[in-house]
Amino acid sequence: MNIKVSECMTVGVFTLPASKTVLDAARLLRKTNVGSVIITQKGKAKGIITERDIVYKVVAAGKNPAKTKLKSVMSKPLKVIRSYDSVDAAAEALRVNKVKRLPVIDKEGRLVGIITEGDLLRVYPGMVDVVLEMQQLRQSKPNEIFTGVCESCGCYAEDLKRSGGKLRCEECIEEEEV
Repeated sequence: MNIKVSECMTVGVFTLPASKTVLDAARLLRKTNVGSVIITQKGKAKGIITERDIVYKVVAAGKNPAKTKLKSVMSKPLKVIRSYDSVDAAAEALRVNKVKRLPVIDKEGRLVGIITEGDLLRVYPGMVDVVLEMQQLRQSKPNEIFTGVCESCGCYAEDLKRSGGKLRCEECIEEEEV
């Protein structure tokens, strides 16, 4: 399974310049009903501010949100993931960086979306089902015949058999024996 980040990310990321205030960010969060805003400097994504950042770094610290600039409280450096990376890589990056969301960039480094824990939770149940199905197939009786995709050549076949720990079509099994 090689699901790409681009296939499950949220497109349409909200941004604000680093010179704006925390109050501006809080109002944008409320208006758009999202949990974070990407902070930009000179048009480039440089940081992120989340609801948690606002509560911990501003409100609980007694700072005035109308006077506190985003650049002073944003989380930086910005941890990102590439749109062509796998969702497995995204899950690992979220875990390692101890964050709940990662901005997504394209090959040119442009911000194209954001992937969150919620996005991954929508994808993983289907992946778990496929893995469980593959385990069941591999634990089947040696002479059972299956219909599906050959794990060697990738072609659809109605006569798959277990061979070498994989489900293979007759042609691939014969090639292996030669």
